[in-house]
Amino acid sequence: MSTRPSSLPPAPTPEKAPAGPGRPKDLAKRAAILEAAERMFLQQGFEGVSMDQIAAEAGVSKLTVYSHFGDKDTLFTEAAARYCEQQMPDSVFEPAPATPLRQRLLEVAEAFFAMVSSPEAVAGHRLLCTPQMVEKRLPQRFWKGGPERVQSSFAAMLRRRIETGDLDLDEALVPTAAAQFFVLLKGDLHQRMVFDCDDAGQCAGQRRAHLEASVDMFLRAYGRR
Repeated sequence: MSTRPSSLPPAPTPEKAPAGPGRPKDLAKRAAILEAAERMFLQQGFEGVSMDQIAAEAGVSKLTVYSHFGDKDTLFTEAAARYCEQQMPDSVFEPAPATPLRQRLLEVAEAFFAMVSSPEAVAGHRLLCTPQMVEKRLPQRFWKGGPERVQSSFAAMLRRRIETGDLDLDEALVPTAAAQFFVLLKGDLHQRMVFDCDDAGQCAGQRRAHLEASVDMFLRAYGRR
């Protein structure tokens, strides 16, 4: 027989904490928001899109959009950086010591030019150059999450090739060389695409020859003789 006094209430049963939203679900919502934002910004411009519209397009609440990104400026830069990460992930710069340097540089060149010359990237470049974007300093924020990441990863790849003796390049010049490489790759072709001067796909026809010439110029400057 229990000796518990009958005047005391029964001991409460411990309650389980309610299950919160799982991490995969949160990541799925974030991805949906970024996809919707990227699509709508390109179609309607920065000023033509509201957070309400992006939330509706992504199938989430406006509160969810704000909880993930805080404001529209951050959402724009995150969407642009996500595009760069998808088109040129870190795997593009993974060590491949068995691959000849020229071939390795051409692989990076092809991936980079495919990224910057796509219709989405050309439209995004034009958008970043508008007065509204410049006034908000969004191009500077985009640079940190996009081009700067790509150049840093490529610089690490160059350092590995210096160690193997494939490049004759001082450590202090590595960041400069990395920046020069991507400027060479853009060249005249990318400008013509941005300015809509591509005559019946002429740029596409010149792409491979342009990339090979750019890589060869880079190797004449920094390749081991």
